[in-house]
Amino acid sequence: MTTRFSAGVLLFRRSPDLEVFIGHMGGPLWSRKDRSAWSIPKGEYDPATEDAPDAARREFTEEVGLPVPEGEWVPLGAVEYGSGRGRKQVSVWAVEADLDPAQVNPGMFEMEWPPRSGRYATFPEIDRAEWFTPEDALERLVAGQRTFLDRLAEWVAGN
Repeated sequence: MTTRFSAGVLLFRRSPDLEVFIGHMGGPLWSRKDRSAWSIPKGEYDPATEDAPDAARREFTEEVGLPVPEGEWVPLGAVEYGSGRGRKQVSVWAVEADLDPAQVNPGMFEMEWPPRSGRYATFPEIDRAEWFTPEDALERLVAGQRTFLDRLAEWVAGN
């Protein structure tokens, strides 16, 4: 079974309650979904040619269209999830910072749409981004990434 590697950055702020910054996945497959249709800004990388933190920084910028704000990078570790198509190992760092969702200028991707039509269309990596409390983010995030919310809350409680 193949394992793909992804890395990302989870922004958080205390205003005064803890909030996290996540993006709704772009493209037609996600347009009508809200539950389990949001993601931490992240993307794939090849560990043979790129370090995970460098990939996390690059992918955040590609998906959000803005650089990762300055701040301490808190390692939240890695999780593995996947299906019969293969496994994905996702490593995430949290950064305490503020970012205006109105400034998001997402990168684009191309895919065949409609399926098997031979036509290709371009879609945004994320079609919107918002701040949520961990409780509200929990039902929105894809299931495999929800562990990072617990890890972040645990770190914040101790710091």
